[in-house]
Amino acid sequence: MLNTFQQAPHPMLPKASHDEAARQEFTKSFKGFIQSTLLPGLTPVYTARVSKAFERETGRTPQGRRDIRQGMVKDLYFQHYAAMNRVAQELLWESVVVSVDRQLPELNARAQELAASTQAKLDIPEGFSPPRYVTALDIHCMPGGYCSEIEPQDISVGALYDRGVYLYSMGYTGPDNDDMGRSVCNYLKRHMPDFKPRRILDMGCTVGHSTLPYKELFPDAEVWGIDVGGPVVRYAHARAAGMGLEVNFAQMNAEETSFPDDHFDLVVSHILLHETSGKAMPRVFAEAHRVLAPGGLMIHADLPPFDLMDPFTQFILDNETWYNNEPFWGAMREMDQFALAEKAGFDRAAARFDTAPMAVMEFAGGHDGYSQSAAEGVAEREFTAGEFAPGGGWEVFIARKAEEKALAA
Repeated sequence: MLNTFQQAPHPMLPKASHDEAARQEFTKSFKGFIQSTLLPGLTPVYTARVSKAFERETGRTPQGRRDIRQGMVKDLYFQHYAAMNRVAQELLWESVVVSVDRQLPELNARAQELAASTQAKLDIPEGFSPPRYVTALDIHCMPGGYCSEIEPQDISVGALYDRGVYLYSMGYTGPDNDDMGRSVCNYLKRHMPDFKPRRILDMGCTVGHSTLPYKELFPDAEVWGIDVGGPVVRYAHARAAGMGLEVNFAQMNAEETSFPDDHFDLVVSHILLHETSGKAMPRVFAEAHRVLAPGGLMIHADLPPFDLMDPFTQFILDNETWYNNEPFWGAMREMDQFALAEKAGFDRAAARFDTAPMAVMEFAGGHDGYSQSAAEGVAEREFTAGEFAPGGGWEVFIARKAEEKALAA
């Protein structure tokens, strides 16, 4: 699948030269090699060598991911694995930066042309200050992060993210980088066929990869994507226009938006929560509750919480915290999302975790993405350390806002 799925072109996607494309393909293949060849070796290294050494040194067996890490970081094999992972991450961004810088004036001009060609709204408020937990470091080592602007109306980090995240995912997010949104849309179509939201909000949309499938599934809905990064929001607006979809975008903080109360029927996010701080995440839940209409749904798609997986898988996933500039990755997976939802105003009995099978995996398996049997075949798999989406699906936290009658009672 890695050799057959290629990123689909669109008017805003940077066009790589022959040499640039070769370098980018190398970085994708290098990451694939690490995941398919080096990572599987960690399990026998741990069971045959590291766990025994830990027990000799401490007089007890490793009890959790922190104990496992304490032992593994001393092992030469793990050190090589971790170093290669970091090198691969930095190489992929470098391979794309060259391509973006070479054609940045052209991309900026095209973004403004496309923005002028659509009726969809773009709101970039003056004086907006992104939260420090986003600007203090380059998240997942992406140069400039989400918010850096080289010049007025800049979209450079949006272009960098669009191509770079495809390489990072090794093609597993699909030709349009939209697998998370498409997977959740498939889940809604499969499990809630009568659900027809009038207004949809995607929190932390970056360049709108996962936002657009909602407009495809619900063409009559008013769809908004928001993000704290101005450049990624501008890029998202132009990208959507270039792909023929009218979706509104705004630079806003998901902790405190400017939308009115009870405005949306569906509020979603895709891998947003692990990039927020421990203080921000409860505010995101509270804001989702505020802007949802009675009976509306909140769905956050991410990787599974740690209590749903074994300690060794936890350890593997937590390497993102240590080596890929994801400081809240591990902490987020330990937070009680049910308690957060309840505190925000949701009924705990109306909240649940579920699995949305990866749309790209269902497609590769010859399924239409909507059949119940195909979904169950993927969702019932055990989580596997090192998979892009453990278990072949995205973990979704779903909460429904109480109906007006229940509120009145």
